[in-house]
Amino acid sequence: ESVRLFVERARHRNPAFSLTPENAQAVTRICGRLEGIPLAIELAAARVGLSVEQIATRLDDSLRLLTTGSRTASLRQRTLRGTLDWSYALLSESERKLFGRLSVFAGGWPLEAAQAVGTDGSTDGSDVLDLLGRLVDKSLVVAEAQGAVRYRMLEPVRQYALEKLEERGGTQAAMHAHTQYFLALTEEAEPELLGPRETQWYNRLEEEHDNIRAALSWSLEGANPELGLRLAGAIWWFWQRHGHLSEGLRWLDEGLARGGGTSAEARAKALGGIGWLAYGQADLARMKESATEGLRLSTEARL
Repeated sequence: ESVRLFVERARHRNPAFSLTPENAQAVTRICGRLEGIPLAIELAAARVGLSVEQIATRLDDSLRLLTTGSRTASLRQRTLRGTLDWSYALLSESERKLFGRLSVFAGGWPLEAAQAVGTDGSTDGSDVLDLLGRLVDKSLVVAEAQGAVRYRMLEPVRQYALEKLEERGGTQAAMHAHTQYFLALTEEAEPELLGPRETQWYNRLEEEHDNIRAALSWSLEGANPELGLRLAGAIWWFWQRHGHLSEGLRWLDEGLARGGGTSAEARAKALGGIGWLAYGQADLARMKESATEGLRLSTEARL
């Protein structure tokens, strides 16, 4: 099964690849060395631009950590880690940078989100498209076509990429770009949630809900409470209509508790959201309290 998977994935990368008497022993050695772990085999097969003999030799060098790595990790964990180390070492510097920055996404992302998060002083949007394609070819990113193409990382790969991002000191910048993108998305969606395109926008927000949660968590933990409160204030109607009442109240409460220095406008919108979500839970006392305070802040901000 492992050899069949290697051949299948290698042919996906290079249609001319075939299993021959000359390379069969090397392919078998690769699959055995990788403990039959499907993800590790995919990562190795994605490198068939090298000969299978070169892949086998380089993997042997990389996987020496099987005898020197942490004794608390299982053999399979160390094997996968070694394969990821090997794959990462073969990336260009630009590919490594984007690979790390993509790890801040939760539950997948569209191309335009990758461009927003992956663009920096040395990489622009067109570079991101090319680099993303290369990471897909190397099986480090998965591309799924269901209408528009959506990308994701398998969780072990994402955790590894996040570790590399943290080592490079790029986590805060990547999360700030991620939060800015999803704040812009929710603020664009906000006026559309009661209108002829509401179904399209509700579906879009549901698809991105995990990313929005990640952005809220990062911003409200102290990184940027104003962004978090604005984000929660823009999306509460989605929470109300899609039945996320308790979760929405939790985010809005946290935003107000942590955002002492936030603008009156952001606080007023958050209080309006709390009022509607409390109404959905038949908590009329809280609804009235939030509405009264929200009206006071709205008057203060001249909204």
